[in-house]
Amino acid sequence: MRKFMVVTIPIITLVIFVLIMFGVNFLKNPLGKDDNIPLIIERMEHNVSNERWQEVGEQREELANAWKKVVRRIQFSSERDELNAFRINLARLKGAILAEDKSNALMELKEAHEHWESLGR
Repeated sequence: MRKFMVVTIPIITLVIFVLIMFGVNFLKNPLGKDDNIPLIIERMEHNVSNERWQEVGEQREELANAWKKVVRRIQFSSERDELNAFRINLARLKGAILAEDKSNALMELKEAHEHWESLGR
């Protein structure tokens, strides 16, 4: 029994860690209505194009909250640089929204979407 436990516990632990490390594509999918990052980005792009800055500001907060939820799930299976790049995009997006700068806001949204798509590759 002791030999079985000595062999089984490390193997099960390694399998769990491997599943977490390779599970980023599953873990970044939305688990609820409030963590669908691609949908929020798409809505923000539409509102920036129509220059609805009040709605864009609210959606930026929604995006930041969604990111906080998702990053907890994917932090162990993604590279830190990718996670930091998305976080920096959110910060620059906030500045573009405050300045009501349509071109920079769209540029940051497209870059954030690209970072989102590249997570887990």
